[in-house]
Amino acid sequence: MSSDNNIINTRDFMQRAVEAMRKSIGENRTDKVSPLVGAVAVLPNGRIETAFRGEFSDGEHAEYTLLERRLISDNLAGATLFCTLEPCAPGARSKSKTSCAERIVNRRISHVWVGIEDPDPLVDSRGIQYLQEHGVSVEMFDRDLQEEIRKINMEFIKGAEVRASQFQGDSDFFHTSELEKPISNTSLNDFNTQEIEEFINKVEEFNFKYKSEDFIRVFTQLRYLAKVDDKYYPTGLGILLFGTYPQIFFPNAVIRATYKNTGKNEDIETFSGSLPKQAEESYKWFKRMIGKQGDRTDAKRKDIYNYPTDVIRESINNALAHRSYDIEGGSIHLIINDDMIEVKSPGGPVKAIKMERMQKLDAPYLSKNPKITYVFEKLDLSESRGLGFETIRNLPLKHNLPLPVVSFDNPFLSFIYLRAYGNGKSNDGQFDKLSVSETKGYDYIRLNSPITRKLYEENLGVSSMTANRHIGRLITLGLIKKVGTGPKTTYEVL
Repeated sequence: MSSDNNIINTRDFMQRAVEAMRKSIGENRTDKVSPLVGAVAVLPNGRIETAFRGEFSDGEHAEYTLLERRLISDNLAGATLFCTLEPCAPGARSKSKTSCAERIVNRRISHVWVGIEDPDPLVDSRGIQYLQEHGVSVEMFDRDLQEEIRKINMEFIKGAEVRASQFQGDSDFFHTSELEKPISNTSLNDFNTQEIEEFINKVEEFNFKYKSEDFIRVFTQLRYLAKVDDKYYPTGLGILLFGTYPQIFFPNAVIRATYKNTGKNEDIETFSGSLPKQAEESYKWFKRMIGKQGDRTDAKRKDIYNYPTDVIRESINNALAHRSYDIEGGSIHLIINDDMIEVKSPGGPVKAIKMERMQKLDAPYLSKNPKITYVFEKLDLSESRGLGFETIRNLPLKHNLPLPVVSFDNPFLSFIYLRAYGNGKSNDGQFDKLSVSETKGYDYIRLNSPITRKLYEENLGVSSMTANRHIGRLITLGLIKKVGTGPKTTYEVL
């Protein structure tokens, strides 16, 4: 059995890791809840080993049990590891102990699948980053399994988030982003007092006032502030999230919005200020531009917008939270016309998430800018982790609208939402050739591939002849491909 990611049944091993996680033995301590963690190793020779936290010793990490007990004498070069929680990072344990991420690199494991990020302030994406910087390929578990892991570890996650806000350690030992570094020639006066106070009041764990000692400590641990020579400076993150005018330091951190229709009406706006402010103002603009109708079926008037506003709200917020802020000339673009709505942001998917999964709208959750995502979630600007795609996936079923086309044309990641079936989906002209029913069929395959012809018939409510015609058309246009032969034949998007 090969450890090649394209050959082994990755889903099966993810599930095995979750099963092992459920066996974890809690630690005998009262100061915090420890995580439940499972790990599975797949060796190039086909051998498979599993482990769980606390299996042999109180608090012993699953990765340690696996690598240093069960597989201590084995050559792990080229092996694949599945672990339900991000491996601990260098510096996360006592100085005398080697971190799990270092052990993985030292044993020359080539590929690691991670369930969820570790919210502990001493890990917090650093384990994943350490692996990637040392040549280890990292991918994330499927979203449904991520939710299962989070649900089981909810008490640990809540405790870790509290520890992050109370963390007393060295906040400068590891930077995961240039945005975490201080900006010279700034001070607390560059923060917007009102926006800072609104954020503090929103977070249940925060019981302090702006500019208090606790404020300084917590914002330093969250990396919105950084200490240099006994003085505190806003970081890039702090300025982007709470700055009065971040564009002094990040001139491209804006949303450029354009509206045009066939009646030659036009509106062009640029939204600046803090990221939360941009989210709110651009969303208001979108609702004003998209138009609405009145509905009095329930006696009281209810406004119905001409496109589902929650979908675009989530898309705008995702663009702000997950974009790259270091691309010169890269701004977010929000474009509306009679046929479509496009949200375009600089930077591709985070490294551990493949573009194909973004296009199928089933990408697992992993934030490119977790400290920005944290603020958006606390301010109720975005849905809970991973739920944004669920909102988008519901377009055909809930609103009878096509799924968006997701593409990456360096340096921009683009989501194009059609305002009706049959409008055409891209500039290459292939989607323009599809009928409405063929477009719906393509969307079904995108969400559910690989599928059989029988499943296509049943779920689209079409005859065998129609299914064959649709599938043949999609293959001819190069939009899907046939896999296998005979009864096992399936179809999937390219």
